[in-house]
Amino acid sequence: MDGGHAIVKTLIKHGVTHTFGYPGGGIVPVFDALLDHKAYIQNILMRHEQGAAHAADGFSRASGRPGVCIVTSGPGAANLVTGMLTAWMDSSPMIAMAGQVSFKLIGHEAF
Repeated sequence: MDGGHAIVKTLIKHGVTHTFGYPGGGIVPVFDALLDHKAYIQNILMRHEQGAAHAADGFSRASGRPGVCIVTSGPGAANLVTGMLTAWMDSSPMIAMAGQVSFKLIGHEAF
């Protein structure tokens, strides 16, 4: 089992039924695992990372369960900030995940 499948299986184990995300290189293993488990968890493809964060917040408010947003590294992670702050200010439970480049590329302006 790879890391992406471990993450998705953990989300399913904790009752997560929906994720909101925008894929990119740093998080592809998680999106691959979401496809493999689409009978248990639905990923809603967003058009922008900020939209993913706001959708996760809205899902949380409507369902009472944590909203989950998944994006790639670098600018993808930075684009989550406004939605995360909105959820935090209103005490909406949210899980935000962002990918990362391989260890050997950290510090080399790769994202």
